[in-house]
Amino acid sequence: MFLPLHDDTPLRVIRFQFVTMAIIILNVLIFLYTGPLGTNHILASAEGNFGLIPLQLLHPLATSDPIAEPFTLITYLFLHGGWLHLIGNMLFMWVFADNIEDAYGYVGFTIFFLLCGVIGGLTHVVMMPNSDSPLIGASGAVSGVLAAYIVLFPRARIWVLPFFLVPIPLPAVLVLGFWFLLQVYHVAAARPGEDVAWWAHIGGFTFGLVITLIMRSRLVFTPNGRI
Repeated sequence: MFLPLHDDTPLRVIRFQFVTMAIIILNVLIFLYTGPLGTNHILASAEGNFGLIPLQLLHPLATSDPIAEPFTLITYLFLHGGWLHLIGNMLFMWVFADNIEDAYGYVGFTIFFLLCGVIGGLTHVVMMPNSDSPLIGASGAVSGVLAAYIVLFPRARIWVLPFFLVPIPLPAVLVLGFWFLLQVYHVAAARPGEDVAWWAHIGGFTFGLVITLIMRSRLVFTPNGRI
C-alpha cells in the first residue's frame, strides 16, 4: 500500500553500512541464481533444501538430512520467490537498516538481524506447525529492523509513496506503526492456504522491539558517539 523511499536520519558512528549492503547484495545474487538466471528446478530445489518448512523442522528425523533442518531458520532469509518479493524486502532494508547498523555496530547488527529472522521463523512454525510449504524471504528479519527503527528514531521523517501517487514525508512512528497494524490485520483476515507468512513478520517485529527497548540505553547517541 506504500513504499518507503528515503529517511532523514544520518549515520553518526559508522562511515558506511557494510553489513546492510552485504545482506542486500547476497540476497540479490542468490535470487538471480535461483530465479532469472537459473531454472525452475534450481528454485524448487533451493526452497525444499533451504526454505523453512514447519513440518520438517518439528519432525527432523523424518527428513533425509535432520542435522541440516535447524539451519533453515537462517537460510530461508536469503531466498525470494519473485522480483516484487525481493525488491520490497530490500527496499525496506535500504531505507531503514543502515541506521540500525549504526546503532548496534557491525557485529551487533549482524547478530540482531539473524536473531530477528530466527524468531520470526519460529513464530511462523509455532503458528503453522502442520504446514509443509517452505517459508522464504528476509521479511521476518526486516520486520525486526523496522521495530528497532521505531524505538530509536520515532520522530524521523520518512518519505513514502502511498498507493504509488506522490511522495510525502511522514513521521517514522506513523509509517511503521501503520505497517505493523497491517500485519496484524492480515493475520486476522488470512484465508486458508495463503502463502504470505504474516506471523513471521509479527514475530520478528516483536522480538526486535523488545530487544531494542532493552538495549536502548547502550544505543543512545550523543554528538561524540554512543553512550
